[in-house]
Amino acid sequence: MSSDKKPNLDHPVFAIVKERFAGKRFRATEFRRQSTLIVDPQDLHEVLAFLKSDSRCDFNFLSDIHYVDYLGYPAKTVGRFACVYNLLSLARDDRFFVKTFLDPSLPTDGIADDPALYLDSVTDLWPGAEWMEREAFDMLGIRFRNHPDLRRILLWETYPAFPLRKDYPLRGRGEREMYRVLDRTSS
Repeated sequence: MSSDKKPNLDHPVFAIVKERFAGKRFRATEFRRQSTLIVDPQDLHEVLAFLKSDSRCDFNFLSDIHYVDYLGYPAKTVGRFACVYNLLSLARDDRFFVKTFLDPSLPTDGIADDPALYLDSVTDLWPGAEWMEREAFDMLGIRFRNHPDLRRILLWETYPAFPLRKDYPLRGRGEREMYRVLDRTSS
């Protein structure tokens, strides 16, 4: 396959979304026959609700939400953090990805409540998103408006940072020093 070949963006959902949201700005990609719609953060919930409820799309299952920190990524990206929603239409056995980018407005080396790192929760569409959104908050500091229980899920509430951010030091920020070292003889 030549590198100058354009992606085949013929997934029918692209046309349906473009028709429904004619005034909104979208981008689309396809990689290894996996289609991704890139949506602005303020439009994310509305587009996901449409993809779930419209009978032509019928993405009734949220398989996963995953998150990416693009700090230091060699190619230019729209924002530093990306949230990717992995949707599945069980009736058609069709998978579709919806991605949105967030760019922090405050330094990311602490736990500051950055207004640029907010998304609308999709727990009203897929209740199973509750734990996935809590993990995004706990590990990367992305917050979700209207989430029923947004609190840390893996770390304690007063943990001083978000450890899956790429600017978090590999050795931590002193949290290991407060624990007693255990060896075979001390158990």
